[in-house]
Amino acid sequence: MQIAYHIGASCTDGERLLKSLLKNADAFSQQGIKVPGPGKYRRLLRETIQNLGDNDPAPDTRDILIDAILDEDTATRLVMSHADFICVPRRIFDNGNFFELIEMKITRLRKLFPGDEIELHLALRDPATFVPAVFQKVKGATLAEFLNGMDPRDILWSDVVRRIQAVAPEMPLTVWCNEDTPLLWAQLIREISGVDPLTKITGGFDLLSAIMSAEGMKRFVSYLKTHPPQTEVQKRRIIAAFLDKYALEDEIEEEIDLPGWTAELMDELTQIYEDDVFEIARMSGVNFIAP
Repeated sequence: MQIAYHIGASCTDGERLLKSLLKNADAFSQQGIKVPGPGKYRRLLRETIQNLGDNDPAPDTRDILIDAILDEDTATRLVMSHADFICVPRRIFDNGNFFELIEMKITRLRKLFPGDEIELHLALRDPATFVPAVFQKVKGATLAEFLNGMDPRDILWSDVVRRIQAVAPEMPLTVWCNEDTPLLWAQLIREISGVDPLTKITGGFDLLSAIMSAEGMKRFVSYLKTHPPQTEVQKRRIIAAFLDKYALEDEIEEEIDLPGWTAELMDELTQIYEDDVFEIARMSGVNFIAP
């Protein structure tokens, strides 16, 4: 069986992406693609991975998990999503390391599904806004305590990608930037679900409708009807043009108020991030989705 797992990262529109996938669950099911609700697997996998430790699972563990997650055994592809799969926000910088737990999580996930084809899907985010966003979810800690000595300038997603590839080189890895998701939403649904390219999907503009005015969405949909794009690139250019004119500023601009989080630091982090993303896009074995 193919298992497509959207593993995060935290604060990258993960829940909204899952909702869009679930909107298409019935249609995808006709192609043997199952998108179960998160209640079927999130706690189950988390507790199973925790209890596994460094041991090998019992021989029947895989079948027990699949039976619990799926209502039927006709699936050829299982799609799951958990933005905090790697770790909860408060543990992102454990021991001053960025996603210290990732090797352990991926290794144990592989042990649970031996023989299955596991694909990983990961959204990146500019540390300039990523750190403040995840820190907001952490209670009872200062920023310094949260970072555990990690210099935000040392946050490199390319390092995370390399570490995933080191422990699971056989797992296809799809990566994209959260900043680009409004332009990529429909493609992300298709990539993660693995549906036939001609399959009609629902919710391809879910994120767009959340960040564009109602008037803008109305004009956008009308424009698509009269000027249907011939390629994905054309569609993205149209989206970008309408966002430029009708985007809701409150939804796309973030006010960040953190001690020491200056505009100069944010500019520096963004430049490091852009260089890092450029490197990731060129890495072997990475399916990098860009506008």
